[in-house]
Amino acid sequence: MYLYLVSIISLVLANLIRDKSIGFYYFLLVIGLVFFVLGFMKRLKTK
Repeated sequence: MYLYLVSIISLVLANLIRDKSIGFYYFLLVIGLVFFVLGFMKRLKTK
């Protein structure tokens, strides 16, 4: 659950700073996607 929460927060922050810093935007976007995939994989393992 925490992995999904971190993913959502980083994706929201990425959208907020999209116009200010394009490099940091892509960094947060990648971090958000990585945490989402990790959360998804962890959920599949527990079922």
